[in-house]
Amino acid sequence: MITIGVNGEVRTVEVSAWKRLLDVLREDLRLTGTKEGCGEGECGACTVLLDGVPVNSCLVAAGQCDGRAVTTVEGLARRGIDGSTVLHAVQRELVVRGGAQCGICTPGIAVCAAHLCDSDALAGPGDARAKVRELLAGNICRCTGYQLIVDAVIAAASPASNQEGGS
Repeated sequence: MITIGVNGEVRTVEVSAWKRLLDVLREDLRLTGTKEGCGEGECGACTVLLDGVPVNSCLVAAGQCDGRAVTTVEGLARRGIDGSTVLHAVQRELVVRGGAQCGICTPGIAVCAAHLCDSDALAGPGDARAKVRELLAGNICRCTGYQLIVDAVIAAASPASNQEGGS
C-alpha cells in the first residue's frame, strides 16, 4: 500500500513499489492528463511536481512517493468561488496563445511552466525568453517550434495575468 497526496487529496493505492508513478497516475488513479512520450525521461511529457519539484514520472518508482505530494496537470486548475474551474495562468495562456497543438507534450510543459511562474524563476534581470527556453529545455515539443509556448509562459508569469483569474 502506498499513500500519496495527489492534487491535494490523499490517495492510497495497492501497487508494487516498483511500478512507475506515471502508470499509477494513469492506470490506478485514472488521471490521464499526464502523458507518456518516450518512457525514458528524455521528453518531459510526463512531468509532474513531486513535493513541488518537477520530475519525469516515468523515472519515479511509486514507492518513492509514499507520504509525498504529487501535482499533475489536473491539479494546476482550481475551483472558483462559484464552483467553476479556474485554469492556472499557464494553462489559460497556452490556450489563448496557441501554445498547444497535438497535446502530448502540453501537460508536462504546463506543469513545468506553472512551477517556473509560481517560483518566480523568471523574475530578476536577464532575457526572459532565454530563461524560459533554458528552464523548459527538458520538455520536447515536435509541433509548435516553441515560440508560442515561450510567449504563453512569459504572459502567464506577468503580474497582470495572475490577477485575471490565473494562479
